Amino acid sequence: MDNRQAIGSWLSGPRAAAEDMGVDFGYRGQRLGLPQEGPGSVARFGRRFGALAIDWVGCQVIAFGLITHGNATATGNWTLALFVVLSILTVGTVGFTPGKRLVGLRVVAEDGGRLGFGRVLLRTVLLALVVPALVWDRDGRGLHDRLARAVQVRI
Repeated sequence: MDNRQAIGSWLSGPRAAAEDMGVDFGYRGQRLGLPQEGPGSVARFGRRFGALAIDWVGCQVIAFGLITHGNATATGNWTLALFVVLSILTVGTVGFTPGKRLVGLRVVAEDGGRLGFGRVLLRTVLLALVVPALVWDRDGRGLHDRLARAVQVRI
């Protein structure tokens, strides 16, 4: 075997090279005991990003129109504050934000139960920092979900 095959090309990456050599990573959520498709399966990036965009735009509209009265310089900070409050309150009580509900997602604990307040708070603070949400594991979960022992699933 050539070392280039073991490392993978810059296009395919090391995961594709490992799969070419016969390594089976399974499907997203298999290690968590979740189904491969349908309700209860791990949410894909597109749905999660869509839910985030819906929630962010909603918070931005509220901040711009109701709180800052059109002051664009203050709107960004208020949008983030509203987003944090929205996430803590809605995920902590019903398990989803309005955006997640619209695209058919729910945040649950790894064992399938509800997240406690401390884990919701940790997850939301890390999500507001943005960087932890950009670091994913092989199940497609962001670092904010891993540290809070949460997973976003389809409804």
